[in-house]
Amino acid sequence: MSTVIEQAVEARLVAAAPRMPTIPATLHYAQSDPYAVRMSFPAPATLEGIEVYWTFARELLVHGVEQPVGDGDVRVRPYGFDRTVVEFHAPEGTAIVHIRTGDLRRFLHRTLALVPVGQEHLHVDLDGHLADLMRDAC
Repeated sequence: MSTVIEQAVEARLVAAAPRMPTIPATLHYAQSDPYAVRMSFPAPATLEGIEVYWTFARELLVHGVEQPVGDGDVRVRPYGFDRTVVEFHAPEGTAIVHIRTGDLRRFLHRTLALVPVGQEHLHVDLDGHLADLMRDAC
């Protein structure tokens, strides 16, 4: 079984204009960073023209498909029958995207099969992280 999961999703960008363009995005999960999910947007889909990554707690997606969660830079909530809203807050502004809830559930199912909730600590390499910190300190 692979220790990294990637899944492409279509995100609908909510903008001031009534049209909601679809933009590609990719969800990433790595067993080596079991508490986190990364969502990336390719350069053509961003205002800066560079690939953008957001890293946030997997727990936000797990709970956010059922109920509103988050009060920081990333917030997640259900929207209607088949959509989930993910909000990304930054000093430059806020990006709001809609993602099919079924796509998120499939992704989460795969991540939870790899690392079940409550077992994340078994996959964290504390010695390796400490060694990295000490190496950078010298």
